[in-house]
Amino acid sequence: MKKKARVVVLKTRPETVLEDYIKLMEVADFQQYLPKDKTTILKDNISWHFPYLSANTTPWQLEGVIQGLQKHGYDAITCVQNNTVVTDPFKGEKMNKYVPILKKYNVPTRFNFREEDMSWVEYKPKTEMLALHEIFKKGIRIPDYFFDKNVLHLPTMKCHIYTTTTGAMKNAFGGLLNSKRHYTHSVIHETLVDLLAIQKEIHSGIFAVMDGTVAGNGPGPRTMLPIEKDFILASDDQVAIDAVAAKMMGFDPYNELLYIKLAHDRGLGIGKMEEIEIIGEDISKESWGFTVGDNFASKVGDFLWFGPLKRIQDVFFKTPLVNLFIFGSFFYHDYIWWPDKGKKRMAKLRKESQWAELFDQYEE
Repeated sequence: MKKKARVVVLKTRPETVLEDYIKLMEVADFQQYLPKDKTTILKDNISWHFPYLSANTTPWQLEGVIQGLQKHGYDAITCVQNNTVVTDPFKGEKMNKYVPILKKYNVPTRFNFREEDMSWVEYKPKTEMLALHEIFKKGIRIPDYFFDKNVLHLPTMKCHIYTTTTGAMKNAFGGLLNSKRHYTHSVIHETLVDLLAIQKEIHSGIFAVMDGTVAGNGPGPRTMLPIEKDFILASDDQVAIDAVAAKMMGFDPYNELLYIKLAHDRGLGIGKMEEIEIIGEDISKESWGFTVGDNFASKVGDFLWFGPLKRIQDVFFKTPLVNLFIFGSFFYHDYIWWPDKGKKRMAKLRKESQWAELFDQYEE
């Protein structure tokens, strides 16, 4: 009989969240999957530099995982940040309150776009690629720092305009691909599967710890409605944890999410719920009815990436014209959506949720 994947799901609350994260990792047997004699990379998720709950790794998620690692003797821990065309990692790690936590636990930060921190080298995957070999015809390049190290992904439960949901598999997108990763958007599902295959080849261990204390409903990964849900998840199977999160959000992971189906069918993980063992909470009735929806930026992206202009998208995204779209996305999100809706939603959350109160208690 085929062995089932294991995903641990726990309920938590602000008063016990750090202890609950340690328990979550222990129940998921994280030490079995992350060799202690290897450096462990914490790959947090900064979808937006603004402090918007559900969009980014939470400070209690980061702190709880570090405590769990150090409790069990993991001394070599680093945090790796990546750059994006519309998100500032330096602003993001400060505004989301990671810097004091990393300093407190003596965890250094490296940036994958700084030459003094790591170099980009050509990599020839052993696994047959679905898309990356066609997108990057001059060679697939990844950071040399990632080789022979553990990676621990820190995603959140949220929707995404291009992949419906985003989680552990999508979290490798920023770390392993450079600033030209937008080339892959028209084949984003295949790209995520390729990246998981590469991770399995280069890393000494892979694990994921996902935060769903506040989950994101709507056109993610930034312009969502944050909803308090109080769940945290962990698994060594990147496909399975994304499938369980998708199921809880109200989607049929294997039949609705192509990246999960492709990864499952290629043997990179388990994406069918009947083949996943859920440990901890009973989530059989968890189906939140999340929907992705659209915003102005996503409608433009859909038109260019997947609509009538798909055939000539290289003209827009592989020439200097791309700077117009980058500026447009940056301006819309930072200067229109955030002051008009984002700040108001966070203000509302502060009145209704103890998680927003806990966030405010963390040191700037």
